[in-house]
Amino acid sequence: MLLKLFKGTGPGVIFLIFITFGLLWISAFLDPRLPGLYVFETRPMPLYSVIKFLLGSHPLAGVMFSAGILSVMLVLLVNFNTSVFFINERTFLPAVFYVLFCAIFPGNQVLNPVLPASLFLMLAVRRIMDSYRKQGTAFNFFDAAVFISIGSLLYANIIWFGILVFIGIALLRSVNITEIASSILGLATPYILLFGFYYVLGRDLDILIQDIRRNFFVDSPTYIFTRLTIVALIYSALMLLVSIVYLMQRIDSKKIKSRKTFYILLWGFVLSLAVYLILPPVSVEQVWVTAIPVSYLLTHYFVFVRRKIVPEIMFTVFYLLVLLVQVL
Repeated sequence: MLLKLFKGTGPGVIFLIFITFGLLWISAFLDPRLPGLYVFETRPMPLYSVIKFLLGSHPLAGVMFSAGILSVMLVLLVNFNTSVFFINERTFLPAVFYVLFCAIFPGNQVLNPVLPASLFLMLAVRRIMDSYRKQGTAFNFFDAAVFISIGSLLYANIIWFGILVFIGIALLRSVNITEIASSILGLATPYILLFGFYYVLGRDLDILIQDIRRNFFVDSPTYIFTRLTIVALIYSALMLLVSIVYLMQRIDSKKIKSRKTFYILLWGFVLSLAVYLILPPVSVEQVWVTAIPVSYLLTHYFVFVRRKIVPEIMFTVFYLLVLLVQVL
């Protein structure tokens, strides 16, 4: 019954999402905390430094900022499917799954650079898909690369998703040297402007370079997983596995644009896992990024699976598990 309510498209669903958002974030507002001693906090990237300066050391202000950015992200998630229509059904489920999946880690509900950086990644994916069947050279890839590069000035390791731009070129277009070159230029442009800005103002470039290097290579503190968090992660991983298998069995029957969109999302998921597993500074904050493709993959399964009772039970258990993680 719970899944049926969230699968609707009326104003009542928006109200339910708002209620879920409130239930999952109420503890963050009632007991706001300062972020942990991760490298992106101790040696913040330039744009994130500006945000920290503007918000000061007030934890509640940080929670409010993150909740506001999350609200914008939910709108973008729903609107992306509405514009590209790759799931072939209007639904608010991507927003629901994004809120739930990210809430598995309550410690992330503080001021952090990954959430706003993820927003720029979402904008980049939209620009990549806008290039589909565009005549001539598509400068959408330049725009997408710029968005990703700006995001990396908040959270450095978003830059690795620049690979997604080149995957998009390979999937959506005939290989075009101009588009490849413009994408590389797009990734470089924000950094060229940043270094030029530092040089003009007489700021120490060595410190900037050291901060960037640390954000790429210095270990972050080890995250301690509770038993309930592990259970929730295992359960969500099983749901995701079922969703991916279900998608791959049907992907060849989809329209070309829908198929390519799902391939971009699958590549985004693979990149996200690789960044988490390989890079020392990356920890559970990566969930804000991973949840983007995961939300769409889960949505596809729960929208189209014909059996009603099994997905209803799966969704309800997941919903209650996440609430339990927040309570305990």
